[in-house]
Amino acid sequence: MADEKNRYSDAELAEFKTLIEGKLEEAHKDLDELSSTMSLGEDHGTNDTSPTFKMMEDGSEVLTKEETAKLALRQQKFITHLEHALMRIQNKTYGVCRVTGNLIKKERLKAVPHATLSIEAKMAQQK
Repeated sequence: MADEKNRYSDAELAEFKTLIEGKLEEAHKDLDELSSTMSLGEDHGTNDTSPTFKMMEDGSEVLTKEETAKLALRQQKFITHLEHALMRIQNKTYGVCRVTGNLIKKERLKAVPHATLSIEAKMAQQK
């Protein structure tokens, strides 16, 4: 029974798995959208015939290729973290702080499902 207090139950892990899979699906959609935005930047069709100043004027809502690439990279990193969280669920080590060895609070895991540090460990790391 002491082992049960050092990790989340299988039912709790299944709940986290569902949450993470939902976030992962959403993250993949966002990455696909960013990728398609970057590939549209290569389009030299009729969109390329409008005056440049008009594009600059309307450009306040348009991300540059560089900014989009940075967002895509960040999104890919987030996807990797979520995939690693799924591996930890499979290994039944999910939710255990890698510094203290204590369980990370459920509220934190629901907010940041790929967290590997408890709030206390994260605060100590930032000092």
